[in-house]
Amino acid sequence: MTYSGSFESTPQPADMQEMPALEEREAAPRASVEDLIHELVSLGSYVNQLYLQSHLIHLNVEGPLFLSIHNFLNDQYNDHIEQFDTIGEFVRSMDYLMPMCACGLADAYKNFNNVKSYETREMLTVYLKNLELGGMTAKDVGCLAKEVGAPDVENYMADLVKAMFKASWFLKATLRS
Repeated sequence: MTYSGSFESTPQPADMQEMPALEEREAAPRASVEDLIHELVSLGSYVNQLYLQSHLIHLNVEGPLFLSIHNFLNDQYNDHIEQFDTIGEFVRSMDYLMPMCACGLADAYKNFNNVKSYETREMLTVYLKNLELGGMTAKDVGCLAKEVGAPDVENYMADLVKAMFKASWFLKATLRS
């Protein structure tokens, strides 16, 4: 028994007739590699600013939790340097360049939330909010990487999301009274 031609008499809905073949949809992603590069450079800038912020808080924190916060932030700023390096390596692996100076890097992400007080709770709260925004941004970059077909970037973004939200969890637990 053969089924060839058995569906020819069934009219297709108008929206189904115009749907491109799966191969055509996959061949033309909505996002481009350039979009991914732009977002990676922006995220790299953000992580670099997290590095500097965590390092400065590390140097300026005072109070009864000094030792634990000081040690936690030491780990954080070392992690941020490694994260920045990895993001930069992804950019370079796609034959693009990172900004060449601190000003160019800062221009890649201009809306970073800076600390405005030396009060420990306020410094840590600003840093906590920045970590959460960094985690959400890494989620978005991971989705873009998937759309563009960059599984290495997508997988690393999942690791970065985990690191950002774990650190924010530690800070929330520390700041609760």
